[in-house]
Amino acid sequence: ARPPATSATRSRSRTPSDMAEFVLERVISAAPAHVFAIALDPGLHLRSMARYGETMVEAPAGGVFSEGSTVTWRARHFGIPFRLRSIVYDVDPPRGFRDRQISGPFGAFWHEHVFQEHPQGTLMRDTIRFHSPFGPIGRLVDRLVLREYMRRLIEARNDQLAAEAEAEADGHGRTLPA
Repeated sequence: ARPPATSATRSRSRTPSDMAEFVLERVISAAPAHVFAIALDPGLHLRSMARYGETMVEAPAGGVFSEGSTVTWRARHFGIPFRLRSIVYDVDPPRGFRDRQISGPFGAFWHEHVFQEHPQGTLMRDTIRFHSPFGPIGRLVDRLVLREYMRRLIEARNDQLAAEAEAEADGHGRTLPA
């Protein structure tokens, strides 16, 4: 039997060539548990996406992401208003968690967050996989425009996360390339 549509593990059968993917790694001068906790704060996402006017239409219960939390975001990208609803799952403190789109502008969107101990603090790794709707045209848009745009959005989020984690950890931490 097929899992229900809201299942965190449901996936459409897509081949890797159908999916846009990128991985970002960054070393943050703070403990993994601290970086993990900040990453689960929906306010971090809002602060990092403020220039896009992103708002939270539906907040997670308890004000922080946890296993099974859902959230609905509203934003404007490329001059087009979007709503994206996602679910958080596979929460494994302080090692990582995942989220994926339940409904929204993508044909599919998955984000894996991993936090590993590193001699200078935490190695944070984000793996993003997505595809746009509209078949071959969507794949072309993903390759030509959207992959790089999404990479910049996640980097902006990671800049904000690193700045907050390091400021709280020691007041003058620095972010090192992975």
